[in-house]
Amino acid sequence: MTTSSAPRETHRALLADFDARRPAALARAVSIVENHRAGFETLLGALHHKLGRARRIGITGPPGAGKSTITTRLAALYRSAGLSAGIIAVDPTSPFTGGALLGDRIRMEAVALDDGIFIRSMATRGSLGGLAASTREVADVLDGYGFDRLLIETVGVGQSELDIARTADTTAVVLVPESGDAVQAMKAGLMEIADVFVVNKADRPDAERLRHEIELTLGLRLGGASMMRNVPAHHGVDQKTLRNPAHTARQAAQDDAADAWTPPVLATIADRGLGLDALAAALDRHFDYLSRSGMLETRRRERLRERVVEAVERRMRQRLWGDPAITAWVDEQLPALEAGATTPFAVADTLLARNASRLTQ
Repeated sequence: MTTSSAPRETHRALLADFDARRPAALARAVSIVENHRAGFETLLGALHHKLGRARRIGITGPPGAGKSTITTRLAALYRSAGLSAGIIAVDPTSPFTGGALLGDRIRMEAVALDDGIFIRSMATRGSLGGLAASTREVADVLDGYGFDRLLIETVGVGQSELDIARTADTTAVVLVPESGDAVQAMKAGLMEIADVFVVNKADRPDAERLRHEIELTLGLRLGGASMMRNVPAHHGVDQKTLRNPAHTARQAAQDDAADAWTPPVLATIADRGLGLDALAAALDRHFDYLSRSGMLETRRRERLRERVVEAVERRMRQRLWGDPAITAWVDEQLPALEAGATTPFAVADTLLARNASRLTQ
């Protein structure tokens, strides 16, 4: 009895310190949740009713684009406005220790000592979506603690960082002039998730060309090309009526009353603090659009649905693959699989039928 009640008493004391906004309790709660230690689901459950206050902002893009600098500058900007900020910086997993390399935390040293800012570096631990497996759960802890803004910086692995779109309310994609051809990049999944585009290091050559190419592609994708459909095919056409798709996209991005959101393409020089005010304003505008259009509720409901799916899948894995007898049974089926006498799908169906009671325990 003592053994089973001890974790509950421990977490009760932790939650009391957490509610009192003691930083040590926050750090401990984050560690419990990130590492899925005993009682982490109980802890998350106790915080669930507090969620929804924080605006979750994703910062993604290729390595070297300046994501950490932008994240740091945004956090400082929010602090100057009297807002608190939680930062989740996802770092590559160390091949030696299995932990985070903590490079982002080092680069954010300028704000690390601010009492209104909390920084957590997380290792990807093999996750391929640009985020650590428990990033969303750690974000819930920071949200429950009461931070006004959550800045979630992805690892910067390239085109596979799509998890951020399912984690953040607003996603900013950061690019630099040397990141490659923008039109080709727009075909990648990474570019499909942007609510705001940021061309960082805008003092470098070709920065304006990159910005124009992104806007041109946006204009074509968002209907700029459709403006030519109803134009009569004769020599009397007034060419002034044919608007430039890039201009169309730029104008649409400035229309706060539009029914659909067009991502603005902003220029920043983050290491000098230039363009960050405009970026913060664009992030606010997008959140206002989400609230006004009902998309905020839609996105957050979808996030909750995915959390349920994740919880179910995790428990099923634990109940099935945590039993050595089931693993041994699967090994017994391997000769038949090798001989072609059965299929992986038939084995799976049999396994589920044999262990159906485990899934309802």
